[in-house]
Amino acid sequence: MADTAEIGVFGGSGFYSLLDEVREIKVDTPYGAPSDSIFLADVAGRRVAFLPRHGRRHTIPPHKINYRANVWAMKALGVKAAISPCAAGSLQLAVKPGDFVVCDQFVDRTSGRPHTFYDGPIVTHLSSAETYDPTLRRLAIETIRDHGIEVHDRGTVVVIEGPRFSTKAESKWFSDAGWEVINMTQYPEAWLCRELGIAVVNISLITDYDAGVHEGTEAVNATDVLEVFQANAERIQKVVLDLISRFPADLDALGAGAALGPTRGDGHATAAEDVRLFETEL
Repeated sequence: MADTAEIGVFGGSGFYSLLDEVREIKVDTPYGAPSDSIFLADVAGRRVAFLPRHGRRHTIPPHKINYRANVWAMKALGVKAAISPCAAGSLQLAVKPGDFVVCDQFVDRTSGRPHTFYDGPIVTHLSSAETYDPTLRRLAIETIRDHGIEVHDRGTVVVIEGPRFSTKAESKWFSDAGWEVINMTQYPEAWLCRELGIAVVNISLITDYDAGVHEGTEAVNATDVLEVFQANAERIQKVVLDLISRFPADLDALGAGAALGPTRGDGHATAAEDVRLFETEL
């Protein structure tokens, strides 16, 4: 069984514990160790790599996750498309606990996290206008609906540094801006996938109403988040595994790799002999 994969999932043991012939491997990266071992398995005829972003025992808080190592490890195994499910809070009354949101935009409110692979010497500028892949988003929405789950087909996720939850003032600010979802891990995880040419889709499982700024809602606490997530864990697991079976046969056709072509930002210094990061075999 080769240590390669074409699809990646940033999720815990629930996604792979019931699969047959799961292989656990370790992957070295230039950025240090990933959050845990990577678990390889076949799902619907596709080779899939599963990586628990918080560690298998959930010991790594969101602001301490080595996102670059996690994404690099996926790329090193050959991953071309990734699913990034997460627990998230709601910023709007219409987005209820237990609902799923397939986000199409993010707002970065983190601070101090290493968040790019492109630190030079070749200057690279990549558009983040559509970080989340539209084809994978469409497939995710269809899959969730087929499972009879309430789904919001678009949404902006505000990514905060954590580990603290928002103040009421912050939550009202985000809500008044019209944003729908709040989370602590989508940035830079999803963005780093894009930097390495990996198409990525997010599914946010809503667990709470954040700081409780809407009438009739209460401020979030960690116990409530865990209870709602565990109550819905089987649903998100089934959705993710079903979604994998619906991924396009040709993942290159999604265009995430090709999108890196026009990103060089030091035009006068361009040389044919230069090797760019995404052109290497990692």
